[in-house]
Amino acid sequence: TVAHMCQSKFTILITLLIQETHRLYLQKLEEISQLQDKCSSSISIQHERLKEVHQMVKRCNTGASDEDAKILAQITGKIKATPSAFVEMETFLPKKNGLYLRLILGNVNVTLLSKQAKLAYKDEYEKFKLYLTVLLLLLSVVCYFFVTYRVLDAILNFLLLWFYCTLTVRESILISNGSRIKGWWVFHRYISAFLSGVMLTWPDGSQYRTFRNQFLAYSFYQSFVQCLQCYYQSGCLYRLRSLGERHNLDLTVEGFQSWMWKGLTFLLPFIFFGHFWQFFNSLSLFKMARDPDCKEWQVLMCALCFLVLFMGNFFTTVAVVHQKFKNGNQRLKRL
Repeated sequence: TVAHMCQSKFTILITLLIQETHRLYLQKLEEISQLQDKCSSSISIQHERLKEVHQMVKRCNTGASDEDAKILAQITGKIKATPSAFVEMETFLPKKNGLYLRLILGNVNVTLLSKQAKLAYKDEYEKFKLYLTVLLLLLSVVCYFFVTYRVLDAILNFLLLWFYCTLTVRESILISNGSRIKGWWVFHRYISAFLSGVMLTWPDGSQYRTFRNQFLAYSFYQSFVQCLQCYYQSGCLYRLRSLGERHNLDLTVEGFQSWMWKGLTFLLPFIFFGHFWQFFNSLSLFKMARDPDCKEWQVLMCALCFLVLFMGNFFTTVAVVHQKFKNGNQRLKRL
């Protein structure tokens, strides 16, 4: 019939339009890929040229007059400022994954090519971290107050292991996309994941039951403090990003950072108390390991992990606070 023929022609027309749109999409993808290669190549060349110019400026500095020295100082300042602009550009270009991501994902490109995609991934990361932290807090309460089954303890430790392993992957992707998380707060995740794995393999026995309630109470406290940190730090970051004082991909972390100084600092005592609890856990486990009846390797390994966590967390936090006080005193002297 005429109606069926019109419907068939309309369907064919729509299909052709979709195919043309898809063809155009693939063409644009190819163009984007070529532009990415061109930009990456240009940035690499410019890096080499900057090094050459920097060497030339160094050579010219020897025996230069005062006027020439001022000009050379200006050139040096511009040379030092340029790499940061290149780094910003490179966050939107495909690049090789780091060792950790290569071992897990291979050479899959994890670079997100728009600011919206980067921010959406960061926000999803923050939600994932908060939801899992709340779940771990509730499970710690259940294990501490209501049940004493080793199976539920194992589920808690497995969730902790999976949580920290997942965070290492997600944070590595965020770092590849321009996030500034670095140093101890990256290494902290690996130690925490290793500790959770050791706790998971610790067999049920007298030593485990001696330490069980102390660990569950610590786990509850850490989850509680992390919830406070996520809530408070996200508020701080939102305000500072609105004022243009922080990078859009800065993350909430399990510690005290310099940007948290603006506003309330009530979290600092909670954070330090958690650090000293890690030290107390370490001392308790070292004491347990000295018992002649202690045959389990997990005791000593957990003691070392808690000690490393305490030292890293404590000294990093003290360094941040000291630097903040130092910067504050310098500003007062200028005034």
